[in-house]
Amino acid sequence: MTNPDAELHARRAASFGAQAAAYAEHRPDYPDAAIGWVLGKGTENVLDLAAGTGKLTQSLLARGLRVTAVEPDAEMLAELSKRFPEAEAMTGTAEDIPLPAGSVDAVLVGQAFHWFDVAKALDEIGRVLRPGGMLGAFWNYENPDVPWVARYEELVRTGVSRTTSQGPLPDGHPLFGPFERDTFDHSFRRTAESLAATVATHSHMLVASEADRTAALTRLLTYLKAQPETANGEFDLPLRTIAVKTRRR
Repeated sequence: MTNPDAELHARRAASFGAQAAAYAEHRPDYPDAAIGWVLGKGTENVLDLAAGTGKLTQSLLARGLRVTAVEPDAEMLAELSKRFPEAEAMTGTAEDIPLPAGSVDAVLVGQAFHWFDVAKALDEIGRVLRPGGMLGAFWNYENPDVPWVARYEELVRTGVSRTTSQGPLPDGHPLFGPFERDTFDHSFRRTAESLAATVATHSHMLVASEADRTAALTRLLTYLKAQPETANGEFDLPLRTIAVKTRRR
C-alpha cells in the first residue's frame, strides 16, 4: 500500500530541479557566523552535501576552502557548476556519497537534512569525514517574532502544505559526539515581488496545482502591498538560522 505522506515527501524532495535558476536567484544564503561556529579552525576540505545550486558553496568558497559539492538533481548541479566552476561538483546522495573514506574535514548541509534517510546519511557522512571532522546542518526560517512575518506564512499555505520535520538529527550516534544547536539572526533583502518569487521556490508551492499556487501567491502579494514595512520598494526579510553541529569521533 502506498504511503501518501512518503509519496508527498518524495515529490517535494524531487521538485526543485525544474526551478533551479529561480532557486539560485531567490533563495537566501546562510550567516557567516553560523558557518564559522560549525567549522572552527583547521578546516580546508569541505563537502557541501545536497548542495543544490550552491547557496552554501558560495560562502565556503569565499572563505578560501576547497569545496566538493554533491547533489542528486542534475539540473540543480548544472546551475551550481555554471555559477561556481571552482567547486568540484559531483552527482550523489547523502546515503551514497561518491568520496573516499576519511577524505573531508567537514560536511555541511544547507536546508536539506530533512530530505535524508537520517540513519543511513549519518553512517555515510561518518564514513567520509576524517576523525575529528565536523558535521553541520543549517535551516533558514522567517523570524516569527516580527509581527508582519508571523502572518504571511499562513497566507501561502497550499493544499499540499504540511509541517516538515526540520532538524531531524538524533540525540546521539555512535560515530559522532554530542549534537550542539544554536540560532543566528540573519536577513535577506527583498521586495514584495521578489519575496513572492522566493516563496514560489518552496517545495509545497512547486508540487501544488497551478490554481492553488496562484491563489497563495496572490494572497501574499496583496498582504505585502498593504503592510508599511513591505509596501514600498526593498526591505529586509528577518530570518533566523538554526545551526546544528557535531564532531566525528
